Amino acid sequence: MEESAVATSNGQPSSPFKHLHTREYLGHKKKVHSVAWNCTGKRLASGSVDQTARIWHIELHGSNKAKDMELKGHTDSVDQLCWDPKHADLLATASGDKTVRLWDARTGKCSQQVELSGENINITFKPDGSHIAVGNRDDELTIIDVRKFKAIHKRKFGYEVNEIAWNTTGELFFLTTGNGTVEVLAYPSLQTLHTLVAHTAGCYCIAIDPSGKYFAVGSADALVSLWDVSEMLCARTFTKLEWPVRTISFNYDGEYIASASEDLFIDISEVETGRSVYQIPCRAAMNSVEWNPKYNLLAFAADDKNKYQADEGVFRVFGFESP
Repeated sequence: MEESAVATSNGQPSSPFKHLHTREYLGHKKKVHSVAWNCTGKRLASGSVDQTARIWHIELHGSNKAKDMELKGHTDSVDQLCWDPKHADLLATASGDKTVRLWDARTGKCSQQVELSGENINITFKPDGSHIAVGNRDDELTIIDVRKFKAIHKRKFGYEVNEIAWNTTGELFFLTTGNGTVEVLAYPSLQTLHTLVAHTAGCYCIAIDPSGKYFAVGSADALVSLWDVSEMLCARTFTKLEWPVRTISFNYDGEYIASASEDLFIDISEVETGRSVYQIPCRAAMNSVEWNPKYNLLAFAADDKNKYQADEGVFRVFGFESP
């Protein structure tokens, strides 16, 4: 299925996204919570409430059909997943069944797994691929050594921890919190370096600019803030959304940032100016957006319902040229 995207209200013809289209991919039985591209940009993974993950080979040209492989083994929702940043075939999944699993995309088999203490909701790789950080519903952080696939550090926080990320060098570790702050920790000591009072409401999501210059934070106050890593100062805010910001992502060269919420569109803005250049229409609250690391292709998944009010189990990719 293809649908045309709608231009922003200013309708500027200079927008690089004006004539691009969205493709829809259906495979899961229930709604998709997470989408992520591998490091080459040739495979996309999706994690679902249906207790599975899927790996898709997205054709950049021609047919909108995609080969997919189902990854089965979890016994609860796959809430978030991420690829090894150095290995195009290794995918990690975090599930409510308390396990973290490592999958080989060539075979579809689980190669490693570890059981942790709580329902896992966040997962991210260290940029060198050596460690995985996992957050659970009890605000506990676990660091996993990828080579041994064992937990090497656990830490419980006394506040709501929503999303986690390393900076591009792996020297800093970020936590977004329900207090409206971003905690900046040194790695590997995990000692607090800064507590940034970022928003007037809880901070939900974080994204790291691929150049390492900025990080962005999405909040329940409907704002996205952009922070300079070297100065730890807010450079600007993005204000197009009207509902709590659920998910954000920088494109491959850091020129654009996508942000989404319960608003029925995904906003794409220029990072350096804050100007909104495009809005992609959507039908429901957004769960996950992620830009391809090589191309201006944006994968996104929402709380879609079909005509029978059942979870639809689809995700979409925006950025294809008209056929």
